[in-house]
Formats: sequence, C-alpha cells, structure tokens
Amino acid sequence: MPGITVGIDGSDNAHHALIWAMKEAALRDVPLTVLTVHEALASYWTRQPMTFAGDDERVRHAREAAEQAVAEVAKELGSDIQPLVTVTAINGFSAQALIDASAEADLLVVGTRGGGGFPHLNLGAVSSQVVHHAKCPTVVVPHDR
Repeated sequence: MPGITVGIDGSDNAHHALIWAMKEAALRDVPLTVLTVHEALASYWTRQPMTFAGDDERVRHAREAAEQAVAEVAKELGSDIQPLVTVTAINGFSAQALIDASAEADLLVVGTRGGGGFPHLNLGAVSSQVVHHAKCPTVVVPHDR
C-alpha cells in the first residue's frame, strides 16, 4: 500500500485523521488507503485472531461504514481535494494491522485515540502502539485539527 495509509474506527478522532489524510494525499498526489479493522478476539493459546460465524458480515459492515466516512469527507472537502482512495476492511487487531500496513506505506496516519473507555488519556492504546512500532513515518492527528 504505497502512499498514505489512515486508520479509522468510526470515532470523531478518526474522522479528523481521515480529513487530514485526504488533504495530504491530494496535496502530495499519492494514493490513500483507508484501513478499518473489525476487532477480533485473541486465542487464549496462540494469541492469534479468532474468527467466528458472522465476522465476514461485520467486516463488510465496517467496510461500508468506512466507505460512507470517505464519501462524507470527500463531500465536505469539495471537488478540489479528491485523492485516489482505496478502502480496506479486515478482521484482526487494529494496532497490529496498522503496524503491518506501515511496512508498505510511505506515511501512516491515526487519530489521537479511538472509542475506548478512557477519554482522559491523551493518546489511545492503538495510537500509542502504532507510534512506537510503525515502520514508516507516522502522523497522530489531534482532535482539534
């Protein structure tokens, strides 16, 4: 996934990250990959993601939600800012999926935090892991951008 990759999860912070990433991709004239992850449970023995009946439907729903988010931001930004966007949805672990995507990306973009239950934290668990382990430059877009 060369170009810019942005991780979104439906949160307000992810929305800000998507706006920033779409503007940056248009400015640099590079493709944008929007990555969303249906969070899987880890196997007790292997720590690998487990799949269950209905996960394919949840991944499809996550993809549709991400495509809707892209369409909304594209409309908000106007016709002047329209990078080539690919939406990818997978079943797995958000932080690991973003770190894996960073191996091929030129730039990785995340919001400060997702929808977790600790709103007082400045940086969420996924963003923190990505910042520490990404294999390419990473931008953490603050909520107020």
